[in-house]
Amino acid sequence: MTVFLERFSDIKILRYDLPEFDSLTAKQKKYIYHLSNAALCGRDILFDQNNKWNLKIRKLLESIYQTYSGNRESKEFENFTIYLKQVWFANGIHHHYSMEKFMPKLSVEEFRELLSQSDYELEDLEELIDVIFNPDRENKRVSLDSNGDLLKDSAMNYYQDVTQKEAEDYYEAKRKEYGINAPAFGLNSTLCNHDGKLKEDVWSSKGKYAPAIKAIVSHLKLAAQYAENDKQKKLLELLISYYNTGDLKLFDAYSIEWVSENTGSVDFINGFIEVYGDPLGIKGSWEAIVNYKDVEGTKRAEVLSENAAWFEKKSTVDNVYKKDEVRGVSAKVINVAMLGGDCYPATPIGINLPNSEWIREQYGSKSVTIENITQAYFQDSLGNGMLEEFAASEEEVNRAKSFGNLASNLHTDLHECLGHGSGKMSSGVKPEDLKNYYSAIEETRADLFALYYIADSKLEELGLVPSPDTGKAEYDSYMRSGLLTQLTRIELGKDLEESHMRNRQLIAKWAYEHGKSDNVVEYVKQNGKTYLKINDYDKLRELFAQLLREIQRIKSEGDFDAAKSLVEGYGVKIDREIHAEVLERFAKLDIAPCAGFVNPELKPIIDAYGELVDVDIEPAADYTDQMLKYSKEYGFL
Repeated sequence: MTVFLERFSDIKILRYDLPEFDSLTAKQKKYIYHLSNAALCGRDILFDQNNKWNLKIRKLLESIYQTYSGNRESKEFENFTIYLKQVWFANGIHHHYSMEKFMPKLSVEEFRELLSQSDYELEDLEELIDVIFNPDRENKRVSLDSNGDLLKDSAMNYYQDVTQKEAEDYYEAKRKEYGINAPAFGLNSTLCNHDGKLKEDVWSSKGKYAPAIKAIVSHLKLAAQYAENDKQKKLLELLISYYNTGDLKLFDAYSIEWVSENTGSVDFINGFIEVYGDPLGIKGSWEAIVNYKDVEGTKRAEVLSENAAWFEKKSTVDNVYKKDEVRGVSAKVINVAMLGGDCYPATPIGINLPNSEWIREQYGSKSVTIENITQAYFQDSLGNGMLEEFAASEEEVNRAKSFGNLASNLHTDLHECLGHGSGKMSSGVKPEDLKNYYSAIEETRADLFALYYIADSKLEELGLVPSPDTGKAEYDSYMRSGLLTQLTRIELGKDLEESHMRNRQLIAKWAYEHGKSDNVVEYVKQNGKTYLKINDYDKLRELFAQLLREIQRIKSEGDFDAAKSLVEGYGVKIDREIHAEVLERFAKLDIAPCAGFVNPELKPIIDAYGELVDVDIEPAADYTDQMLKYSKEYGFL
């Protein structure tokens, strides 16, 4: 199957394959089918979470696209279509990486001319036009600048007329009142100021987002008929009860059941989970993934999880911050069958859940590496010239081609399974203590754990790598990405805003700076171009170990000032001269720096009695068609 589908702006759209789907039983396919419908029903929720104008803007843009009677070959309509595709991709009007509002490549006057030849029924038209075209309005979805009020400076829609201090005080009081093992207060609600009094508008089938959540629940109920075992049925019942009540204690109960269910081949994520979209790290964006086990790949992950206690014990962090006992760390390699919410169209390549620290410490965590997504990325990268342009030597290129794909997947395995699953918090410390720096610090911690161990001889002993060159390939790739190639996604003059990008630069820049005296890593000039060259891989590993030790201390102690110093000092500001050069070199390759996916079409096979008997798959033919279909069939808000 051809991976690449289309390109627009700085984005390329890819397809992913569903290997071995035909080998699943009919019951498993039906389970996947209903879970997949549930995964699509929350799409509107994410749009609204990202910004309060997003849904109205999307509906206006789609009305124009579908009804415009003028010249659809004109430059104005082409630019309008690109803007619409950007809004679809980002689930709103802000770039998914930079967090800044992207502007249409057509004028207000040209937009009004399109409107004059289109059919639409919408209130707030002038307001929407101002939101779209006024560069000073709703200009950043998530601000992580601690010099201002994080809520007032962010355009996300998790809070209404609430200051940062008010929100922090509100949830701190709730946590103190509850004590240990507190639910993730605020995870599934909008915090509103009603005449000076704070109140939570809970997201449930009886509260905010009710139409979409009811639709999710209806498909989860259908899926339960085809669950592979009783534990899957139980966790679905708990998830449904949670959606119906909004009770976060039920979400914790569901998470405990979910993390211990490892016998089935089919699994899923569905709910308000990741907190990257909230500058305070409290509110969960809605996301969903439906997947089935990659049997061969899982053998690799299981070896790691079976040895989790060894990795924890041998970690370079202070013993006081290590787990006394490693419990319930499970890992597997999966193929996704459906992406939804905050995992679509842009998707992670690995996941480790649940996020609740006390559940992780007492019951463990579940880690996945998404094989068919990483494979699609790898196939798309072949022959595009990126590696050859930015690698420092032919030796580095050859090492990447021989070991790079394995190294990348192993890094993800280590990051998700062992990195996020390692360490413990000191008594009374909680993730919220690090505020807007928590996400970057946590991703830094997991990456450092992976980087330290991917070059360990233990992996050869376990039969996971063929030679030390696997670790070297990952070190090459990571340093190159952290200081050079990830900059292709950022506009010149801008800072890094997205937590994963910040964490990569933090690690690479810190290691470069602290290894200068020994010339561990250096910038070199060849034919007028800048490259990164690693001169001592062993010393670089030692530097990763030092930083891991400090990052774990920061998380475990909730040291906000130290977190701020590291993230702001190493993870935010970009070398403008190098950035300009990277962008110039990258432009000549004519590659889109960002990528996302269309979902396959799951086709139900219905018998003469109207019963679902099997499920077939078809590759998605068109990005626009899929987006319009989803808006029509899963647009509940």
